[in-house]
Amino acid sequence: MGLATPAWVADAVVAQVFPDRFRRSGRVAAQQDLELLSWGSPPEQRGFQGGDLLGVIEGLDRLQALGVTALSLNPVFASAAYHRYHTFEYFQVDPLLGGNGALAALIEAVHGRGMHLILDGVFNHCGRGFWAFHHLLENGEASPYRHWFHVEQWPLKPFPGPGETCGYHCWWNDPALPRFNHAHPGVRRYLLAVARHWLAAGIDGWRLDVADEVPADFWREFRETVRAERPDAWIVGEIWRDGRPWLEEPPLVDGGLFDGVMNYPLAWPVLGYFGAASLRSDLVLPALNSAPYQPLDRAAFERQVETVLGWYPAATRRAQLNLLDGHDTPRALHVLKGDTAALRLCLLFLFLLPGAPCLYYGTELELAGGPEPLCREAYPWERSPGPLADWISRLAALRRDQPALRSAELRFPPSPHDDLVLLERGAGRQRLWVAINRCDQALTVASPAGASRRLWPQTPDAAAGDGERSRDGEPGVVEVPGRSALILALEPAGAAPMPAGP
Repeated sequence: MGLATPAWVADAVVAQVFPDRFRRSGRVAAQQDLELLSWGSPPEQRGFQGGDLLGVIEGLDRLQALGVTALSLNPVFASAAYHRYHTFEYFQVDPLLGGNGALAALIEAVHGRGMHLILDGVFNHCGRGFWAFHHLLENGEASPYRHWFHVEQWPLKPFPGPGETCGYHCWWNDPALPRFNHAHPGVRRYLLAVARHWLAAGIDGWRLDVADEVPADFWREFRETVRAERPDAWIVGEIWRDGRPWLEEPPLVDGGLFDGVMNYPLAWPVLGYFGAASLRSDLVLPALNSAPYQPLDRAAFERQVETVLGWYPAATRRAQLNLLDGHDTPRALHVLKGDTAALRLCLLFLFLLPGAPCLYYGTELELAGGPEPLCREAYPWERSPGPLADWISRLAALRRDQPALRSAELRFPPSPHDDLVLLERGAGRQRLWVAINRCDQALTVASPAGASRRLWPQTPDAAAGDGERSRDGEPGVVEVPGRSALILALEPAGAAPMPAGP
């Protein structure tokens, strides 16, 4: 039996939305008479700026105009942290976000537009205020929930002083984040009930936080629970490196523990090649304890991309979440030192990859926040979308209209220039040829046999121009202007022309 991954994911364009910083609706009753940070406060300032789920509904028009078809929300459950990774009640949407009713309204609004919604599942750890952990703090060893966590010594010290330890296992030695004991049946029942409950409420999948730190046998049961509740739900693991141990688990007849992972190992070569001239190569990511943004020549870029794609079978490649940045990395434009031309090429390649491209909120407005938490700026709604937003919407339209871009097949033909990467996408009649020039000067290259129609850049007449259409089986010569791309449709001999792109 082949891998069973949700078919809709290959067609998706995803937006990652950080709820507290996306949009404040002014209509959440729980926010009344509370002191919130002013909208647009410096992102390093600790506190809540008041974005809410009703605000996300208000922002759907703009997201959909970009071509977004799915939302991935950072955590929405009750928490004492603005980012909400410190969950204290998993069955309650944070009242500051509008509560359970606001999430229900968002699900209805998203589905009414033919879109999908996935939530962030923080199942490795909880917050200090989680009700079962609070029970330990109040009752000590007498608490019936004492084995829900990994206790090392009593009394517990959730706010340890200098030189003290908290007495329990916590995530990255942060006492605010007690780690669950996943071997305990009660913990499993609770967390699996959470997964089932929100799927029944209408969400379309789960993004799983720090998935590599949770035992695999829990994820196996989690997958079975999810599939039983919602067979086409998308399960995406936050894995920063090679995801094969979680995507090729043999005890499951339909594949691995997850459908896909957050494909960080593709983000780094994309930024490193197209942004080589402007890259901040000294940026260290704490999750890796290394600086992954390094300038690359074409050979190294192609080798890294082929390596990552080669890790996974075709069905898995089409279910990956591909991204350039997110809530715990510097924004791509910061990595590129503000080089928007390089960012355009990075986004272009992102939309050409197998799997679902993911846009971090505000990318289209050229937000350029640095390392966490600087990457968590408030969305500047007073700013109108400009050329980059138009670029993204055209990429989404191209991807939607060309099945080759939603396939699993990608290969790199030889290129005569280090600054010009060539690739072919798709198979059979649905094949595309792409040339991307990262330098400032125009470059020429032989077009492939069968090139019949220009899909990018779009022109009033999308037919192949002089030198693009092959004659008598011989390739023509095309020019690719500096910092731009050319995409041609490839036709088998004797085939009718493909329709033009957008």
